[in-house]
Amino acid sequence: MKTSSSMSSSVEYQHVDAEYFERRKLKRHAGVWSLWALGVGAVISGDFFGWNFGLSVGGFGGLLVATGIVALMYLGICYSIAEMSPAMPHSGGAYSFARTAMGPWGGYVTGLAESIEYILTPAVIVVGIGSYVGIAVDDIFGWDVPAPIWWLIFYGIFVGINIAGVVATFRFTVFITFLALGILLVFWIGAIPNFSWSWATNIAPEGGNSRFLPFGWVGVAEAMPFAIWFYLAIEQIPLAAEESRNLTRDIPKALRWGIVTLILASVLTLFLNAGIEPGASEVGESDEPLFLAFRTIFGSGVGTSVLALVAVAGLVASFHTIIYAYGRKIYSLSRASYFPRCLSVTHRKTQTPHWALIAGAVIGFLVALLIEFSDDWFGDDVRVGAVLLNMAVFGAVISYAMQMISFVILRLRFQKIERPYSSPLGTTGAVVAGIIALATLVFLFLNSDYRLGVYGCAIWFAVGLAVFAAVGRKRLVRSPEEEFALSQSAPPQSALSQSDPPQSQPD
Repeated sequence: MKTSSSMSSSVEYQHVDAEYFERRKLKRHAGVWSLWALGVGAVISGDFFGWNFGLSVGGFGGLLVATGIVALMYLGICYSIAEMSPAMPHSGGAYSFARTAMGPWGGYVTGLAESIEYILTPAVIVVGIGSYVGIAVDDIFGWDVPAPIWWLIFYGIFVGINIAGVVATFRFTVFITFLALGILLVFWIGAIPNFSWSWATNIAPEGGNSRFLPFGWVGVAEAMPFAIWFYLAIEQIPLAAEESRNLTRDIPKALRWGIVTLILASVLTLFLNAGIEPGASEVGESDEPLFLAFRTIFGSGVGTSVLALVAVAGLVASFHTIIYAYGRKIYSLSRASYFPRCLSVTHRKTQTPHWALIAGAVIGFLVALLIEFSDDWFGDDVRVGAVLLNMAVFGAVISYAMQMISFVILRLRFQKIERPYSSPLGTTGAVVAGIIALATLVFLFLNSDYRLGVYGCAIWFAVGLAVFAAVGRKRLVRSPEEEFALSQSAPPQSALSQSDPPQSQPD
C-alpha cells in the first residue's frame, strides 16, 4: 500500500492507493424487512431485560412518564436520521452526519460515543442471556454454570455468525426478530387477564409521595436511562447503508416502521410485566423479569423453564444485531483511520469486518468481567447489567445530541445536499430530541449505585479524545465519509486556482 500525505486546517490526510479500499469492501444484500429487523431486533431485548431496573428507582409511574419522554426523543431522532442517512449514504452513520456538519472533530466525538454505546450494549445483553440461560439450565438439568462462561459461549457463537457473511447475518436477524416478537405476543396475551393496578403500584412510596410516583419527580429522572433501553440502538439502521440494496427508499421506511413497533411493544411490556404478580417491587429487582411473568401465567415447573429458555431469543436478537452494529461502526472509523486501520480490513471470502467484530467482543467481555468481579468498587447488591446499561446510555446520549446538532447545522448550512426524504418533524423535532438527550446525560450521574461505571466510561471517552488529538488526527484517510464531507465544505471548483489540489481545502 503506497501512501502520501496532505494537510488541512486541523487534520492531516495520508493518501492511499486502490488496494487499500479493495481490502475493505462490503457486500450489498439488505432490503426493507432486513433493515426493519436490524433496528427492531437490536432493541427488542429491552422488553426482556434492563427496562425493569427503572421500576426500582422510579416506580411504575416514574418509569411510565420517563418512557413517554424518551419515546418523544426517539421519534425526533428516527425522523432526523431518516432524512440524513439517504443524503449521506455511508456505513459511518452518525459519524458521517457529524463529520459533514462539524468537521473531523465533530465526526470523531460522535463516532467514539456511538462506538462506546455499541460495544457496551451487547455486554449488557449477554449478562441478561447468562442469567436467563443459567436459571433455565439449572432448573432443567441441575447444572450451575458460572455466568461468564455463558457470556463467552454466546460471544463466540454470534461473532462467528456475523463473520460468516452479511447474507447469513440478515437472514438470521429477520428470523430471530420475528421469533422474539412472537414470544412477547404470547406473554402479552397471557398477561392481560392477570393484570392488576395494585401489582403495578405495589412499591411503597417515600417522603409522602404517591404509589404512582413513589420516588417523586426525582424518580422520573433516575428512570430515564432505563426507559431508553426500550429503544436504544434503533438508530443503528443507517450503518447498513453500504449493504442496502435501495437505501434511499428502505432506510426511512425501516426507521419509521421500527419506532412504531417499539413504542407499541414498550407500552405493552411496561404495563403487563409490572402489573401482574409479583408486581413492580420484585420485577424491578430481577435479572429475568419475563421469567417471573411466565411463572405467574403458566405456573412453576420444567415447562416454564423451557419457555424461559426460548425467551432468550429476544435477548439473542439484540445481541446478534448490535454485534453487527459495533462491527460496522468500528469498521467505518477504522477505514478513515480514526481507529487503527487493521480493524477495517474485511474477510477475503465473506467481506465482513472480522477484526472489528472480534475487537469489539473482546472489549465488551472484559468490561463485563471487570464489573462482575469488582464488588469492592460497586458493592455486592449492585447488578452488573444495570451498571453496564448506564455506561452504554452514556455513549448513546452523547451521540444522540451530536446527531441532532448535526441535523440542525445541515438544514441551515448545507441546504444544497440532495435529500431523498425530509423529516416531517423538522428542526423542532431534532432540537427537542437533543435537549432530552442532554438532560438524560445529566441524570446518569444522579444514581450513586451506577455513577462509578459512568465515570469509568467518561474516562474511556476522554482518553479516546486525547489519543486522537495527539496521534489520530495526523493520519486520516479519505474514506467515502471523508470525501463527501470535504466535497461539501470545499468552495466551487471555478474559484480554485489550477495549482490548488482539492485535498488542501479546509474542512
